[in-house]
Amino acid sequence: MEASSLCHALITTLVFLLPFTSNIAPCTATPRPKPIPTEPNTDYIKKSCGATLYPDLCYSSLSIYAAKIQTSPKRLASVALSVALSATRSASAAVGKLSKRPGLTPREVAAMADCVEEVGDSVDELQRSVEEMAHISGPTFELYVSDIRTWVSAAMTDEDTCMEGFGGKAMNGQVKSMVRREMVKVAHLASNALALVNGYAAAHEP
Repeated sequence: MEASSLCHALITTLVFLLPFTSNIAPCTATPRPKPIPTEPNTDYIKKSCGATLYPDLCYSSLSIYAAKIQTSPKRLASVALSVALSATRSASAAVGKLSKRPGLTPREVAAMADCVEEVGDSVDELQRSVEEMAHISGPTFELYVSDIRTWVSAAMTDEDTCMEGFGGKAMNGQVKSMVRREMVKVAHLASNALALVNGYAAAHEP
C-alpha cells in the first residue's frame, strides 16, 4: 500500500507541474539563427569586365549595381555609361574649382580654362550616350550604337586633350597631378563603358 501511495503521489506531482514546464520550455529553447541575406550574383559582371582594358575598376564600379544589372548586356552597358557620366560630372566640378585656385601662372590659367571646356564637352557627350541607350531599339539599333560609340570616343578624346594641356615641367606639379588623377579615372571609366557597349552590340539585345 505504501508503494502504491508513493506512486500515486508522484503522478499527482507530475500532473501538477506539467503546465508550468510546458510554459517554460519555449523560453529556454535555443532560438533559430536568422537566415543570412545573400548578395546578388556578380559573376556575370566580373566575366563581362574581363573584356575591358581596366577590369578591376570595371568590377569595383559596377558590382554594387548587380541586382539591377543581373545578366543583361543592355543594363550593364547603361549602368557603365551612367557611372562614367557621374564621375565626369564630379571631375568637371573639381577641375572648375581648381581653375579658381590662386597663384596659377598665365599658362596654367589657360590650361585650366581649356580643360574646363573639354570636360564640359565630355559631360555633354556622355549624357547623350546615356539618353540614347534608354531609347535604343528595333531597326535603328545599329544607328543608336554607332552614335553612342562616337560620343563616348569623343568624350575620351576630350579628356586626353585636357591632360595634354598640362604637359611640361613649367606646370604646377600639384595642380597637374590633381587634374591628371581626375582625368585618368574618368577616361578609364569611359573606356570600360565603350567596351561594354560593344559587348552589348555583339549580344544584340534590343
